[in-house]
Amino acid sequence: MNEEFNVSPEDFKKLPPDEAQDNENIAGPSLSFGQSVWLQLKKKKSAIVSAVVIILMVLIAFGSTPFINNETLVKSHPQYANLPAKVPGMSAINGLNGKLKQGDKWVNVYEQNHIPKDKYFFAGTDYLGRPLGQRIIYGTKISLIVAFVAALFDLTIGVLYGIVSGWKGGGVDNGMQRIIEIISSIPNLVIVVLMLVVLKPGMMSIILAIAISSWTTMARQIRAETLTLKNQEYVLAARNLGQSSWKIALKHLVPNLSSLIIIQMMYTIPTAIFFEAFLSFIGIGISAPQTSLGVLLNEGQKNFQFLPYQMWFPAIVLCVLMIAFNLLGDGLRDALDPKSRR
Repeated sequence: MNEEFNVSPEDFKKLPPDEAQDNENIAGPSLSFGQSVWLQLKKKKSAIVSAVVIILMVLIAFGSTPFINNETLVKSHPQYANLPAKVPGMSAINGLNGKLKQGDKWVNVYEQNHIPKDKYFFAGTDYLGRPLGQRIIYGTKISLIVAFVAALFDLTIGVLYGIVSGWKGGGVDNGMQRIIEIISSIPNLVIVVLMLVVLKPGMMSIILAIAISSWTTMARQIRAETLTLKNQEYVLAARNLGQSSWKIALKHLVPNLSSLIIIQMMYTIPTAIFFEAFLSFIGIGISAPQTSLGVLLNEGQKNFQFLPYQMWFPAIVLCVLMIAFNLLGDGLRDALDPKSRR
């Protein structure tokens, strides 16, 4: 069946240049690198939640410094010893209402010890009557300081060492990699023990151990990526134009290595947090009366059978901190590295 179409010359009227260009434009709006990363990161809800959790924990830990000091952490109150958590408005929830399970019954320890009704300890107290909540906040601060110091060494020594090794190549690269292999072959625990021969247990010995060995993984990854980048056309062009090696590193290498640096730092931080907690737990890191999450876990496990909250609360904080950094690292890896996106 034939159909007739009535077509007039008006139907072939030339469109204005702007409208014609819009009809031919099939590309989406251009996005900057930061916008593209944020768009990808928003798709990872776990990474966003983890970032919010980390920010809150950092603000609480470092914002409490004017209110929590060594005197309040060390001073004992025997009349408040071994009190469970009591939170206003949580009277219906056992474990958060001042009650502790003794046998088959929940006993109100606050009433049993004649504690004033307006006295609350949000995370309970330890065997000396010190507020466990304040000690956990201060311990979190110590763990974050150690983690940020490890990230700082990654950002300085690791990145600089890796770029120099990859850029120079040849014998220089070979010798620098042998040094990394020697350092990596010595367990971190042995380095800490050697530090204890010179220094007493504490923050300084942990920081020195991290300074000696924590940056090697970052250096290896930066070196491998630098070996690839230094043969790219834009780097070769910069060298032919007479730019110095330091200027090329700052203008071309570091920006292209930024995603790798950020991702590796996100994995270094939880490793350092666990390292500090482990050393303090076994008694060769930060020791009492100073506090950290590892010290609190060590003290809590002694009374875990009868007073489990003394170990549960610092353990939960440590787990949340490490899981949050790992999830954020996974999200940043997928957002910054297009090859890793699924």
